[in-house]
Amino acid sequence: MKTLKIPEATIIRLSVYSRHLTDVDRKGIITTSSGDIADGVGVSPAQVRKDLAYFGEFGTRGVGYNVKDLRQHILKILGLSVDWSVTLVGAGNLGLALSSYKGFRERGFIITSVFDADPNKVGTTIGNVEIQPIDQLEEVVKQNRTQIGIVAVPSNAAQEIVDKLIRAGVQAILNFAPVVLNVPPEIELRNVDLAVNLEVLTFNVGAQRF
Repeated sequence: MKTLKIPEATIIRLSVYSRHLTDVDRKGIITTSSGDIADGVGVSPAQVRKDLAYFGEFGTRGVGYNVKDLRQHILKILGLSVDWSVTLVGAGNLGLALSSYKGFRERGFIITSVFDADPNKVGTTIGNVEIQPIDQLEEVVKQNRTQIGIVAVPSNAAQEIVDKLIRAGVQAILNFAPVVLNVPPEIELRNVDLAVNLEVLTFNVGAQRF
């Protein structure tokens, strides 16, 4: 039986829908519609219905969606009905900003360990988590049964760190180092290159002039 492949753009929009529904729920609104969701996130009602249809039927025709129920369905689809143990490697300026981001914990991503190669940082805390030395990474990550790793280290150290994370059992990696990483096919890898994203912006702005 062929498995239906869900477009990545749909998954991204589901995340946006869930945030919108969280805001709507906080306002005490009980029911909503595809039109309301579309207006709230900037897509068409047809797109909302198409995205949701990949996962089944939600809501009642002529009534709409129960906000709490739809939000919980989407969170379950995204794997956010449980908490995820996350390790952060790299306690520089970027690592500090990431560890301080409250949105991670609100969405169920709990930073349970932080590592850095700088002995002056080891033993201090960021985000209420003590920074530990790199040589303890594999042991601690295994003990915590950590599923996700965030890599915020210089590019020349990134591959070695990723190899350690994989040996420790991490299944998914969010990489901020501007370098191409080699990982096994079963490892989920997402690269975030801030400079590249800025260059895309400048290209699009510049293209408007021609």
